[in-house]
Amino acid sequence: MDNKEYLKKILPHKQPMILIDDVVEYSLEEKWLKSCVTIRKDCLFYDNGINGIDSILGIEYMAQTIGCYAHLKSHRQEPQVGFLLGTRLYNNAIEKFELGKTYYILVKEVFVAEIYSFDCFIYNEQEEEIASATINVYQNDDNKIKELLNG
Repeated sequence: MDNKEYLKKILPHKQPMILIDDVVEYSLEEKWLKSCVTIRKDCLFYDNGINGIDSILGIEYMAQTIGCYAHLKSHRQEPQVGFLLGTRLYNNAIEKFELGKTYYILVKEVFVAEIYSFDCFIYNEQEEEIASATINVYQNDDNKIKELLNG
């Protein structure tokens, strides 16, 4: 199974909204997951005018990486809908994600209650941190959210 097919099975998104390319590694025991994305001209938000993707999309890369972690942590067969509730302190050192470059997204679960909180980081190919944020998410454990969304 190719990487995009695998991601379709664990993220509740339809193509072309799956923006990350692969799950690189993870540790459920240590509560983290790393994914990656390589910027290509066929990426959904690729902008010819800047020859890359606006750096604000880093938040969605982080959110989708959290979605992968949540799915693996819960051992679910079907992806569950989650909601990004807020982002604090999105810091980035770049204006764009550059064409042809690969970026690594690391999420670490730091707080769990009704709301989950993750420290998130994006690194370039030289393993330099180029973006970070704290992201709060909510995921209902039953199917009420799907019922609401599907009418």
